[in-house]
Amino acid sequence: MRRNPDEETDGRRAKGERRRRAIIDAALRVVARDGVGAVSHRNIAREAGVPPASIAYYFDGIDDLLVAALKSGCDGLLEQMDQLQEQVEERTAWPRAIAENLASLVREHRERTLGEYELYLLAARRPALRPAARKWIEVASGYVNGGRGGDQPMVRALFAAIDGILMQALIADEPPTADDLEPVLRFLVQPVDYLRDGGAIP
Repeated sequence: MRRNPDEETDGRRAKGERRRRAIIDAALRVVARDGVGAVSHRNIAREAGVPPASIAYYFDGIDDLLVAALKSGCDGLLEQMDQLQEQVEERTAWPRAIAENLASLVREHRERTLGEYELYLLAARRPALRPAARKWIEVASGYVNGGRGGDQPMVRALFAAIDGILMQALIADEPPTADDLEPVLRFLVQPVDYLRDGGAIP
């Protein structure tokens, strides 16, 4: 029985996307484990279990791969924020929900978080990475005040603080728990209250 050409095309596309995804995930693992200096076509291909030529096939160069890795992290943030919006019903529950999310990033998903922050800092040296590095702040800011945004200095301060919390947690001998982070988050979200008649994030 002959296969439908459309099905074959869809199958090849899905296989290609899985391989591309595997390369991006491998890049993050290499960065987290060995640092940005270890990123090369050969090392990433070995980590991903693909031929080195695959890197050049899916990405224009190493910077293009690193941009894709940063955007992947942003997509993951979007998914997490969407899940939190569905789960949290009371505004007073937001600090705990965010604290649990941050604790998970530095405990259960430490390797990936470390890799993403290494790339985040690399953007200071490589301009090509900067738009992707800034994207997470732009995306996350859109969730403040029910998607209506707010005072920009306040929003910037909030997410700068969250960046700082994560970086401090990554260098801690014992990563903080949600219980450790909840009081900090409760303090940080207080300035958001005036945005929406006592509302809070998001």
